[in-house]
Amino acid sequence: MKTHSLPALLFAATLALSAGTANASDLVDTADTSGGFKMFLASVKAAGMTDSLRHQGPFTVFAPSDEAFAKLPEGEVESLMKDKAKLARMLSRHIVPGKLLVAEVKPGPVKTIQGDSIKLTSDNGMITVDGARVTQSDLKADNGVIQVIDKVILP
Repeated sequence: MKTHSLPALLFAATLALSAGTANASDLVDTADTSGGFKMFLASVKAAGMTDSLRHQGPFTVFAPSDEAFAKLPEGEVESLMKDKAKLARMLSRHIVPGKLLVAEVKPGPVKTIQGDSIKLTSDNGMITVDGARVTQSDLKADNGVIQVIDKVILP
């Protein structure tokens, strides 16, 4: 029977723990590597919110997919991108404080980081946020979680 020294075991344990955190990423990185969020990420950047989603939290981000942005009326995206304050207000309606996994959703109003409320519903496992359906859930990041939605939540 081979025995291992304590320093060797500690080194192996440290290596195993650090391997688990090597892929750690913030909400922006998680959205970027997940794909399908080019418009959302461009909006976050244009609104000046990138640093907040990288370094603050935890947040739950109800991130509209690129397909959700494509459903907006013609000219709406361009209009939002030109008005930084309006864009920031719209994006803030998609972010709630804390890390809310789909299994933890309780129907009812939830305060956004803007201070407004959005309405969460749950019907046989299908979650909606102000009428936008969660299409992909629980994309975990170090500072929160992303829930992908199929519609942009406008004020």
